[in-house]
Amino acid sequence: MTPERSDKLLEVLSKRQAGLAVVMENVDDPHNISAVMRTCEAVGIQDIYVLTTRIHPHKKFGPRSSSSAAKWLSIHQYTDAPECFAELRKNYEQILTTHLAADSIGLYEIDFTKTTALIFGNEHDGVNEEIRALADGNFIIPQMGIIQSLNISVACAVSIYEAMRQKKVAGHYDQPSLPQERIDEILKVWALPRKKYGKK
Repeated sequence: MTPERSDKLLEVLSKRQAGLAVVMENVDDPHNISAVMRTCEAVGIQDIYVLTTRIHPHKKFGPRSSSSAAKWLSIHQYTDAPECFAELRKNYEQILTTHLAADSIGLYEIDFTKTTALIFGNEHDGVNEEIRALADGNFIIPQMGIIQSLNISVACAVSIYEAMRQKKVAGHYDQPSLPQERIDEILKVWALPRKKYGKK
């Protein structure tokens, strides 16, 4: 690896946000998963959780949609919801699902200066009841139209760019968020030859 390449990767890692993650719960279309990954990588999210309790685990994700974003992310796949949440609880103060309910808060009411994991559900059924029960609450994206839903990749993009806005104002991008040991581990992975990503 050239010094220039190493400097670029270190610069990117210095902007990665340890306190922000996205969870995709039973998202069926691999291309939707890949589109979410591309946006997460752009915002500086490193950790992506793919939870499949009602569908078969994905063997790979759509490379055209992700623009190889999967190579630059740490993808954690789970088939057991409590196990996934146990891991999330170790790292995030609040875990919120996208779900329209009487007690849902608006996206712009979320305090993204707290460590946060956002859960986006299945394209047809949304976040299932079991997952909502395990989470800390629900949020909705304010909309002015008749159809009160967005494609998952669009919903994720809107949500995490609001998170990025808040975190930039709070100075979270001004210094490294990941611990040095984690940065070193990721650098080793990034230095490996390109391969098919997405396998557990």
